Amino acid sequence: MPERFALIIPALNEEAVIGSTLDGLRVTALDQLIVVDNGSTDRTAQVARAHGAQVVSEPRRGYGFACLAGMAALHREITVVAFMDGDGSDDPADLPRLLDPIVRGEAEMVLGSRVLGSREAGALTPQQRFGNALATGLLRLFHGARYTDLGPFRAIRHEALERLRMRDTNYGWTIEMQIKAARHKLRVIEIPVRYRRRRAGQSKISGTLRGTLSAGSKIIWTIFRYSLRTDD
Repeated sequence: MPERFALIIPALNEEAVIGSTLDGLRVTALDQLIVVDNGSTDRTAQVARAHGAQVVSEPRRGYGFACLAGMAALHREITVVAFMDGDGSDDPADLPRLLDPIVRGEAEMVLGSRVLGSREAGALTPQQRFGNALATGLLRLFHGARYTDLGPFRAIRHEALERLRMRDTNYGWTIEMQIKAARHKLRVIEIPVRYRRRRAGQSKISGTLRGTLSAGSKIIWTIFRYSLRTDD
């Protein structure tokens, strides 16, 4: 059966950059391109449609809410699902490199590592680098899972994603996926990806103190919570 690829892009007030992000994906043969409008107050949805995306509305704010809404809209024939941010920080040209190991049968999940890859100056803030190192260290300690990054740019077999039974509705989404991938013994590899400064606007996480603290505390709480749970 031929592979069918889908990309889910959560977006909140990314009117200024979502169009160029979508245009950069034209080199990749996608069977479904979903932008999840996560309660934007600007023209994110209209711009995304104009650039060829299927727009799904999820007014409940939260990264996990947006990803879950995108998953619910996937066509049944989709075999591989990728996730990418819509702010221009991820390089769309790297998407084929995430998909290829899955197509070749070398992995069920591929993570784009900003740590292993190249980064524009200032793309990863000091608080992001510290939080990332702390979280991946705790993942090794409590879950025996060796990752270098919690970056959002990733691809996974659709059937494997369904087995993970993702639930988190906000900042714990990426770490939940990585914990559950380790528990389910998925074949996971990391590849270096390019990481850029966001092309417009302000990050909802690293751009504010509140966002940074909220994301950091949720990620650490998720790591500890799953270390105490054996039923999921």
